[in-house]
Amino acid sequence: MTKSAAATARGRIAAERAATVHRIESLNARLNDILDGSELSTNDDEHDPEGSTIAFERAQVASLLGDARQDLEDLDAALRRVDDGSYGICVKCGQSIGAERLDVLPAALRCIDCS
Repeated sequence: MTKSAAATARGRIAAERAATVHRIESLNARLNDILDGSELSTNDDEHDPEGSTIAFERAQVASLLGDARQDLEDLDAALRRVDDGSYGICVKCGQSIGAERLDVLPAALRCIDCS
């Protein structure tokens, strides 16, 4: 990988990482709001016919938060691959991962054919 290609990859990953960190912060705030709101209420939300339960909302946000944290770990691993020269190489077949795929999924480990 050339220095220019590595710089482009780092920039792509850094942008995605910043967006992911923002998503984690937003989801943490949402989860805290749900938890704070449920502490102040004695409503029986499990039997509320008006909508989703607090437990459902909490589980949904917690799941999204887990996904975002995994995305962050994947992006950090992608940065390590840039440093060691293996970024953009399919872990299954050893061929190059297309630039278009890396633009959309900067932490991609496999090419389109191996996905």
